[in-house]
Amino acid sequence: MRSRYSANVKGLASYLLHTWHPATRPPALHLDERLRWTGLEVLATQGGGPVDRRGVVEFVARFTRDGVPGSLHELSRFRRQGDTWLYVRGRARWRA
Repeated sequence: MRSRYSANVKGLASYLLHTWHPATRPPALHLDERLRWTGLEVLATQGGGPVDRRGVVEFVARFTRDGVPGSLHELSRFRRQGDTWLYVRGRARWRA
């Protein structure tokens, strides 16, 4: 989760696609260049341990867009494939 947040901060769409599960990965990803990510707070986790195959992360990511603050509150689902955790889907609520 933290690496995907960092990829958003740096505008690395290729990394986000690479860490997205193939079953739900979009063909392309266009990041909003006006978003400036300013913080990540992980609120809760379920699973995601060394022997787990699935995990859930609830987080709030803060940003500014055109100077206006906002946040993304998401419940993200991940699945382990080999040694790598892949993003499957999320239920998000954006606030500006």
